[in-house]
Order: sequence, then C-alpha cells, then structure tokens
Amino acid sequence: MAALRHFRRKVGHPLVVVWDRLGAHRSNELKRFVKAHVRDFVLEAFHAYSPELNPDEGCNSQVKRSLLNATPKSVAELRRQVRAAFVRLGRHPAALRGFFGHAGLSLHRLT
Repeated sequence: MAALRHFRRKVGHPLVVVWDRLGAHRSNELKRFVKAHVRDFVLEAFHAYSPELNPDEGCNSQVKRSLLNATPKSVAELRRQVRAAFVRLGRHPAALRGFFGHAGLSLHRLT
C-alpha cells in the first residue's frame, strides 16, 4: 500500500495501476485499501501469463543479465548486488521508458 500511496502522490491524479496476478496483488487487504480509495486508483490486470505485455519483465531481465557473472558469497551479498543493479538501471530513464514501449505502452506526464 505504501508504494501505491507514493505513486499516487507523485502522479497527482487518479492512478491507473497495471500489474500481474501475483497473490499480493489480489489480497483482501489490497482490495479493501483500493475500495477505500476508489477515486485514487483504477486497477487493471495482465492476462494470467503475458510477460511480453509486462514492462517489469524487461527490467528484471536487464538486472539478471547484469548479474550473470556475479559471485556473491552470501544471500545478503546477493541482495546488495541485486539492489545496486536496480538502482543503476533506475538512473537510465530511457531504458525504463523502453521497457514500456516494448510492451506497447506509453508514458505521459511522468518526470
């Protein structure tokens, strides 16, 4: 719910949320939250399996490629490396926009 609140504040108008069918995205807690904020969010779900329509898949794929030769010594180190890879990717807005474009989606009015 914190992420939804954050992006809603950043966008400044009703937010259309498009996501996969992860269990957390279908939880009763989330349904109650969205119902309580019906003017703030519109939820849309991808088909059961449609990675080609999900911009997140491109992002995850890029991070995985960047870690192909990683040799973490622990789970904690792996987590740090993954987080660092996502942070590095986040510094490349053109790449992030490209993931949406590849999925046939466009972004408007985002900074």
